[in-house]
Amino acid sequence: MRNAISLAALSLGLLPLSGAAAPPLLAARADVSVTIPSGDTIIGSAADGVESFKGIPYADPPTGDLRLRPPQKLSTPLGTFNATGQAKLCPQGPIISFPTQQSPPEAAVVKETLAESFPLPTAEDSQSEDCLTITITRPEGTQPGDALPVLFYIFGGGFLIGGTSAALNDPLQLVQTGVAFGKPFIFAAVNYRVGGWGFMPGEEILNEGSANAGLLDQRMGLEWVADNIEAFGGNSSEVTIWGQSAGSISVWDQLVLYNGDATYNDKPLFRAAIMNSGSVTPVDPVDSEKGKAVYQHVVEKAGCDGNDDTLGCLRNLTNDEFAAAANSVPGLISYESLALSYLPRPDGKVLTASPHVLAREGKFHAVPMIFGSQEDEGTIFSWAQVFKQSMGSTDNITDYLSSLYFHNAERSLVKELVETYSELVEDGSPYRRGEYVPWIAYPGKKRLASILGDIVFTLVRRLTLENVVANRPDLPVWSSLASYNWPYGIFGTQHGSDTVVFFSRNNTYFPTLTGRSYYINFVHDLDPNVGLAAGIEWPKWTENNDLLWYNEALNLYLKDDFRSESYEFIKEHIDSLTF
Repeated sequence: MRNAISLAALSLGLLPLSGAAAPPLLAARADVSVTIPSGDTIIGSAADGVESFKGIPYADPPTGDLRLRPPQKLSTPLGTFNATGQAKLCPQGPIISFPTQQSPPEAAVVKETLAESFPLPTAEDSQSEDCLTITITRPEGTQPGDALPVLFYIFGGGFLIGGTSAALNDPLQLVQTGVAFGKPFIFAAVNYRVGGWGFMPGEEILNEGSANAGLLDQRMGLEWVADNIEAFGGNSSEVTIWGQSAGSISVWDQLVLYNGDATYNDKPLFRAAIMNSGSVTPVDPVDSEKGKAVYQHVVEKAGCDGNDDTLGCLRNLTNDEFAAAANSVPGLISYESLALSYLPRPDGKVLTASPHVLAREGKFHAVPMIFGSQEDEGTIFSWAQVFKQSMGSTDNITDYLSSLYFHNAERSLVKELVETYSELVEDGSPYRRGEYVPWIAYPGKKRLASILGDIVFTLVRRLTLENVVANRPDLPVWSSLASYNWPYGIFGTQHGSDTVVFFSRNNTYFPTLTGRSYYINFVHDLDPNVGLAAGIEWPKWTENNDLLWYNEALNLYLKDDFRSESYEFIKEHIDSLTF
């Protein structure tokens, strides 16, 4: 059934999708079970029109000698596995670290905003190194042979936090919407190792062949779906991968893994990709000077310095001991901000080069793609810097970026990049807010927010699109910019605001309704415009470099040519602007 349901009917609440946030699951009406090809039986639960199978293991526990190694496929039978409880989070990395002993007054506001934008762990969340699991959510009553398309989700969180059990990623309303539209699909979410557990850099890691374990977790999750999703009523030939933030960067990395080889058992693992706030990340190798410094820091904090086998020493630690050492690096929200210690880096095998180079060389799995950005990607990441160093001058911002981000660039080059951004308060991010800023006392903050948002998210998105189109002009690609928070909130339409829109809001909210419509169309038909009416037609980026411009009550078109001077500079010097 693929009938188009009018936006008006949904927006007026005429379908049972109301409520300010995803409603909690009711008491399960009944257990449901699925027998997978291995002969194991997975027990799930049914409630609110969906069936959930949570925390299904796809790999051996990465503990002991398997810590810091690539995942190993599950080697023991599950038998009858109870998948009705919450999936455990993988151990979480550092989140917020302030440059002073006392948190500044603004910290409470930032933490509240973070909770709306990032899958922050709570005291109730259970964490374990034995966390390599898949969670499946499907429409109630789905049977083997239904061959529903699959949306495979990779959570975000700066490669430091997150998990499939995080409330911010609850797919209940999204799956319900697919049913209401007559376009049902299966939602599969992968747990992967984050922080030092999943993305430890260093020469020792490289030499052992253990780099990018978190990316390999994701790839093994995709292989599990290929092997098992048909037993759940899915179609292994119709998988779309979707990620947000670090998950979005991971989606691009999955596109370029093994130089773009996404085959498994002679079939492609996925046929389409959606990236929300993340694409290429220009990064240095696993054994770069920074990578080696991070590894040495962890080794010293762990008391393994001087050991003949430092990796063996790290593996012999308890998880608490390892966590204390691995998490002694700066947090996601800190002075160091997006100059992360842990993230995917080229290792010559899994990632053969920096993702921006692989994009330029056309070494990617060529499938239909959607790229999205938030208007104010950098605001959350720019506020902590001012408590350690003023950012009120070009020289200070240059020093900050030179010391933490662009180790391969001459200082004069970094200064030229900074000078492409206006010093005027009204020109910075949050954009289109005039001179009003909640942090006016911190000169340079809006300028820095613009730079950070562009070099990690917004303008590198445009560069990724250009490289995709240059190599595959026939490939259908779409892109968007979201401004649904304008002119509200001190952070504007900040990084991570899309998770609330797509997951937590109900369909009376215009951006949620239209966004879900476009994405569900894409999952089913590889085109966001085919099927459900979602307001204006979303033009292909290849046609005129137009973006779909999400707004609170009306979607528009926007030319993807803003901040062109900064873009051209980044494009020309991208090989020197790795971090």
